[in-house]
Amino acid sequence: MKEEALLQEHIAKHHLKVTKERSAILRAFIEAERHVTAEELYRMMREKHASIGLATIYRTLNLFCECGLAEQRQFGDGHARYELTYNVNHHDHLVCTQCKKIIEFENMDIEKLQEKVAKAHRFTIYSHKLELYGLCSDCAKSNSSLRKGKDELHAVRSSRSE
Repeated sequence: MKEEALLQEHIAKHHLKVTKERSAILRAFIEAERHVTAEELYRMMREKHASIGLATIYRTLNLFCECGLAEQRQFGDGHARYELTYNVNHHDHLVCTQCKKIIEFENMDIEKLQEKVAKAHRFTIYSHKLELYGLCSDCAKSNSSLRKGKDELHAVRSSRSE
């Protein structure tokens, strides 16, 4: 596991200890295959690793961020989420404001446009994050059905009162 080697290298460089807990948290984080909060990771690990506390998970996730394995993300709901970034292609995010689903996507046209804008302003981009907020197709569909149902109910009530 390349991630484990990177973590061990960072830990050694900073004179920290490689622990079973850190290795277990790394495995669980990678296996999650999604953006997770520290609390979600804690709940996922509780059954097999009851001795690992929430504070340890927070500290370890911060360590992952320091050594380039992960990045902390804020998607507007007040919860810090962590995303595996090591050995992962750059991507952007669509965030559903209703169900909180996060969809990752890659689009070279958007990347080229950002580079063009930066060049026009004589700006050098080191990194960027693009997050688009709205409704996923499921939530948009259910919202549309709800609105349609309310409109029909209002029409029935209006015709009865006449």
